[in-house]
Amino acid sequence: MNKIFFSIAFVFITSGAYAQELNARVTVAANRVSNNVNRNTFTTLQTALTNFLNNRKWSTESYTANEKIDCNFFLNLEQTSETNVYTASLTIQAARPIFNTSYLSPIINFKDDNVIFKYVEFQIFEFNENRVSGTDALVSNLTAVFAYYANLILAFDNLSFSPRGGDAFFQKAQNIVNNAPDGRGISGWKPFDGIRNRYWLVENMINSRYNIMHDVYYNYYRNALDKMYSDENAARKEMLNVLNLLNTFNNDNPNTMINQFFFQGKSTELIKIFSKAMPQEKAQARELLAKIDLTNSLAYKEQLK
Repeated sequence: MNKIFFSIAFVFITSGAYAQELNARVTVAANRVSNNVNRNTFTTLQTALTNFLNNRKWSTESYTANEKIDCNFFLNLEQTSETNVYTASLTIQAARPIFNTSYLSPIINFKDDNVIFKYVEFQIFEFNENRVSGTDALVSNLTAVFAYYANLILAFDNLSFSPRGGDAFFQKAQNIVNNAPDGRGISGWKPFDGIRNRYWLVENMINSRYNIMHDVYYNYYRNALDKMYSDENAARKEMLNVLNLLNTFNNDNPNTMINQFFFQGKSTELIKIFSKAMPQEKAQARELLAKIDLTNSLAYKEQLK
């Protein structure tokens, strides 16, 4: 596996500990759904989605229990006028352990506002990556969305441990996009569905024009965060190099989805890292961060003085 440098800590794990890749926690919130719908339906849905993510083998690699990726899926439902059909937002969060620490760094923190699906209690979830869309587009859309983000979690996690390590999973996510369900109300899979959607997220990571983002993810985690424990000053310098890469990318490719996606959930982490820097280095970081992460620009200016 690409996480070989972690294996030293787990030499006593037996071969029986191998498992699927994800340690996913799914929460289904149905506060906005009318009370005339059986509430047990949503508990059943939550369990079914949890099993779908955690019991399916998403790769050919072997993961020990300690290597499973911690992630959260929060599905917030709203009822539609059609029976058993729901619109929802889906928040996806995934964390990546930092070497020799108990710290988990956010690698994905994203909210998808364009989920629509049909679900009847005890409905069987089926997913075939070679035939993504089933006979009922609204039924297959839910598993397509969850499978898409499962592959993205694996893609970014693997990329953070190995250069270009996520390519196979980005391609799987792209395959889901190319074969996604298409029907009334379904959106987020097409380039014309907006500038911040599932199509553009994976497009940005497979587009050779944006290859620098693969270097950004790998260097941010493997060459900066993972080395904080052994040489904090050198790791911080590498983190500054990452910010310079991002600045170059942003200048050449303004308003891309992947730049915004990268920074979601990272502002607190970056402020903590550079708050201990020397004045000149801190000033450089403050200037770069305020420029390339506009959402959190004020926080950087105030907390990295």
